[in-house]
Amino acid sequence: MTFFYILFVFVVAQRLLEVVYARFNEKRMKEQGAVEAGADHYKWIVLLHVFFFLSLLAEVLYFGTSTARGWSLFLSIFLIAQVLRVWTLSSLGKFWNTKIIVLPGATKVSRGPYRWIPHPNYIVVAMEIAALPLIFGAWRTALFFSIANALLLLLVRIPAEEKALQELKG
Repeated sequence: MTFFYILFVFVVAQRLLEVVYARFNEKRMKEQGAVEAGADHYKWIVLLHVFFFLSLLAEVLYFGTSTARGWSLFLSIFLIAQVLRVWTLSSLGKFWNTKIIVLPGATKVSRGPYRWIPHPNYIVVAMEIAALPLIFGAWRTALFFSIANALLLLLVRIPAEEKALQELKG
């Protein structure tokens, strides 16, 4: 269980630091004239992630799983996602945010993974939501939140982001 607690605290701390970084970027971008788009759905993204972590904690504590069969495969996927996360965030730089913040007149980022994939951070999140619980045998959390995340991204978030980027082009 110690491994679970260490990894759980690491990921939660990482998310909290990302929120701080996102707020810093949001403030800086808005000072340059950026505007937020698609704000209505943001609360659902936050709730999904909060309930994901609560569900993961509850499932692992309730069933008492330390690591699952095949855990090293899922840990590898999770670690690959961490590398991709850093690459994605560093490629976006000041434009990275948990909200949809657009700066009129800015050029769409096309470096790093954005050269090949339009929304690499969402792939990273999907990898984490699936892999992290499966390291510890929390398949219910992995299944439910993978589906919920996919629906939220595909039906709401990505269309809102694409619309904002299209409006940015003019």
